[in-house]
Amino acid sequence: MAAVNPTVFLVMVNGQVESGQFPEFNDLYCKYCFVYGQDWIPTSGLEEGISQITSKSQDRQRSLVWNFPIDITFKSTNPYGWPQIVISVYGPDVFGNDVVRGYGAVHVPFIPGRHKRTIPMFVPESTSKLQKLTSWFMGRRPEYTDPKLVAQGEGREVTRVRSQGFVTLLLNVVTKDMKKLGYDTNTLDMQTSSVIDLSEGILK
Repeated sequence: MAAVNPTVFLVMVNGQVESGQFPEFNDLYCKYCFVYGQDWIPTSGLEEGISQITSKSQDRQRSLVWNFPIDITFKSTNPYGWPQIVISVYGPDVFGNDVVRGYGAVHVPFIPGRHKRTIPMFVPESTSKLQKLTSWFMGRRPEYTDPKLVAQGEGREVTRVRSQGFVTLLLNVVTKDMKKLGYDTNTLDMQTSSVIDLSEGILK
């Protein structure tokens, strides 16, 4: 009997939110969530998670180490809307209120294998000095009502933001049946593609 041709392909992602670099802050935790197109369906794993609070390491780098696991599998009929992972980092201000310390997003790597991504983070800024002062006193800093907006381009050009910190991810990606459906994810040089420092548009 002839083998049945696949109608969907699978993308399996596991790894971890490894660490963060936020020199001005300590005792931070992070959240992650996935944003993807309407043709994508999670079949197993978790779409979002929240880590433990961590303090800076005592070594020279003074990193915030989370090693927070990520594990999810998607199925889809086409690559449009390829999944992005959105990272949000939070921590206490001088009044003890939890405030956002950084947002960032990156696409799940297209190439199967082990990948490292360092994501530049940013925070929204108040539009005036008065608003900035008021938000500082009230303990209510500007933040997005839904972090998933970070992965969308619409309306982002009117948001004032400031760069703040970096987060490093380690991701293992496995795909299934993409080639059978006509999608070639091979590259000429897998080694140079497997570990990349991200400067590829978080503002896409």
